[in-house]
Amino acid sequence: MKDQWNAIVNQVIVEPTGQGRLNGLSFMVKDVFAVRDITNGAGNPCWLQTHEPAKEHAETLNLLLQQGARLTGMTHTDELMFSLNGENVHYGTPVNPRAPDRIPGGSSSGSAVAVAAGLADFSLGTDTGGSVRVPSSYCGIYGMRPSHGIVSEKGVIPLAPSFDTVGWMARDLETLCQVGGVLLPQTDSGIGFSRVLIGEDAWELADTESKEALTPYLKMLSGLAASHETVRIAPQGLPEWMTMFRTIQGYEIWQEHRAWIEREQPTFGPDTAGRFSWASTVERADQEKAAKRRIEVCKHMADLLRTDTVLVIPTTTGAAPKLGLGGHLIEERRVKTMRLTCIAGLSGLPQLTIPAAEVLGCPVGISLIAGPGQDQRLLEWATSFFSAVNSAVKG
Repeated sequence: MKDQWNAIVNQVIVEPTGQGRLNGLSFMVKDVFAVRDITNGAGNPCWLQTHEPAKEHAETLNLLLQQGARLTGMTHTDELMFSLNGENVHYGTPVNPRAPDRIPGGSSSGSAVAVAAGLADFSLGTDTGGSVRVPSSYCGIYGMRPSHGIVSEKGVIPLAPSFDTVGWMARDLETLCQVGGVLLPQTDSGIGFSRVLIGEDAWELADTESKEALTPYLKMLSGLAASHETVRIAPQGLPEWMTMFRTIQGYEIWQEHRAWIEREQPTFGPDTAGRFSWASTVERADQEKAAKRRIEVCKHMADLLRTDTVLVIPTTTGAAPKLGLGGHLIEERRVKTMRLTCIAGLSGLPQLTIPAAEVLGCPVGISLIAGPGQDQRLLEWATSFFSAVNSAVKG
């Protein structure tokens, strides 16, 4: 069933199975989460036709239902989650409520649009290379990519397993934190962060208008910590990190989906087809070399952030691109954006994107990245930050 924003692929309703901290809240899930008796389409008609209905709910879905949340829909995704744009040749493009003439971002496009349009209180998506963070930024909502492996992926269609995460989105930080309280392990989150780092090489990727619009938030964030400084995040350069990410990701994607693609010969949109074709050429030796170097990146970031530091970067290079921007222009934007998203992706780190400003009437987000496992602390610190900001504005 389609709705006015073209966000929903299936108006499936599942009532809560318990009562808890999510009582009264509605949510939707990306069309890659198992919902009992429903067949996932993963953004491609051939996938829908060649797979069976789920026998059980995804584990994350069960957790949310047990805490009183009500599932109200399954949302559109880019084909097999392999894009950051949100444009799907088979099912159309969900309409970005904050910028209808621009893309919503992907691959969790429908989930972001559903939240931004007020169709659900929160939504679940997956984030491998930025698929929660990017659409959240483009649609002007909050989005959380957790530490890799900290939230269960049982019952979720994989893309590249060593990068895949289950993320969530909401219009307000309070709801985002409530969901985090259900999905994240209950640990002592600590007392916040004493150090703020500004990622100079990441900010160099943002366009001039976005830098100017986000500068006030940089200053306020820096003022919340005992110390702050500007650093170069990637000693080898972010382009090198992105290449490393793409090599490992591409190899894993082809290993994961090769058998189905070769057996079923599905029809993909041109961009997605090109990416799968490229993924099929990645050699194991190149993947192994990149994987070894990734270990160094993980250690570098863990040493940089420790448990007391938050890194601040732009979520994307700027506002959402215009609809229908094809060819090398949209690919160039995608590559630049992945230079930002690969920072947390390669390192398996939690990243929270915040709707911080507008450029030409379109939302742009700012991101906070913390050390491994510091997810709950990051959410709580961000809540404190916004309380301080709101108090300053009212004062």
